[in-house]
Amino acid sequence: MNLFDVYPLNDIEIVKAAGSTVWDAEGQEYLDLYGGHAVISIGHTHPHYVSRLTDQLNKVGFYSNSVKIPLQQQLAEKLGQVSGKTDYQLFLCNSGAEANENALKLASFYNGRKKVIAFKGAFHGRTSLAVAATDNPKIIAPVNETDNIIFLLHNDIAALNAAFTEYGNEIAAVIIEGIQGVGGIKEASVAFLQQIRSLCNQYNAVYIADSVQCGYGRTGIFYSHDYAGVDADVYTMAKGMGNGFPVAGISIAPKFKPWYGMLGTTFGGNHLACAAALAVLEVMEQDQLMKNAEEVGSYLIAELKKIEGVLEVRGRGLMIGIDLPESLAHVKKELLFKHHIFTGEAKPNVIRLLPALNLTKDHADQFLEKFKIALKG
Repeated sequence: MNLFDVYPLNDIEIVKAAGSTVWDAEGQEYLDLYGGHAVISIGHTHPHYVSRLTDQLNKVGFYSNSVKIPLQQQLAEKLGQVSGKTDYQLFLCNSGAEANENALKLASFYNGRKKVIAFKGAFHGRTSLAVAATDNPKIIAPVNETDNIIFLLHNDIAALNAAFTEYGNEIAAVIIEGIQGVGGIKEASVAFLQQIRSLCNQYNAVYIADSVQCGYGRTGIFYSHDYAGVDADVYTMAKGMGNGFPVAGISIAPKFKPWYGMLGTTFGGNHLACAAALAVLEVMEQDQLMKNAEEVGSYLIAELKKIEGVLEVRGRGLMIGIDLPESLAHVKKELLFKHHIFTGEAKPNVIRLLPALNLTKDHADQFLEKFKIALKG
């Protein structure tokens, strides 16, 4: 059997990792400023994380949600404390797409409606409704197509108002990333998020904050949306939650009342997943990683804005997009293969930085030095 060939692969095999450094099978060292799509939040093979998972695996790795799993309640309490949402409820699942699917389903159960407002440039996942709300027709199969998704221009308050005027009593939810990742590191404005909150209140629609990539402390606050000073009804999270272990969740406002069978999962919230997620939050809290993300991220953004040849620098904390002209489209590959630095991209020519939240200033300086060299060709 061969692998189903859906990923364009760099010819690199990673065999060892620690902190923000990885090594390939040839012994070459790389600086990791992408963390496997924003997944590595506390650094590769963090000692506390490894210890937590190893200890748990030696006790019990998995049992289903048909029995009490005290680790789930411990995780809910810790997540409430670190995020500031102590009165919210936690549903655990396995991936960002699954988190968004469950958030949208919950919204529809809540108000009995079908229509969802999403935005141009959005990416919410690859499963049925999540992909329908993703602005990429190429990955939406015919079976996923639906008339229930209303795509609006990002940060366009007039268009948002008009959509609610036309469809208000049919709208189940508005789903939005605090900062669009795949869409090119584009931040939702404070006024836009506040208007979403206001209209959702007015029409009894559900405000879903997709925090899968932009959340979990990456921007210097736990949920990036919260810089607008309003609370979402549901926050979805995944990537940084388990530092590489598949775990996801939705944080649900108190107004939602659960019933047995409303949501469900086989693997979500298993013992190992909870141990991984608890380890992440413990390290984030102990090492003040949100503060570090804000400080090192602000430094990087400020320094990048000084560099000639860069069209624009966008983002917040350690979620950064560097917009380059087409003539510099080669820079990402040059960073990887010549300077041995992993970065991400967004089409057409945006370099995405999504490193671990404990990235050091020395590593930031190392990147800035190599980036300047790569720009000069």
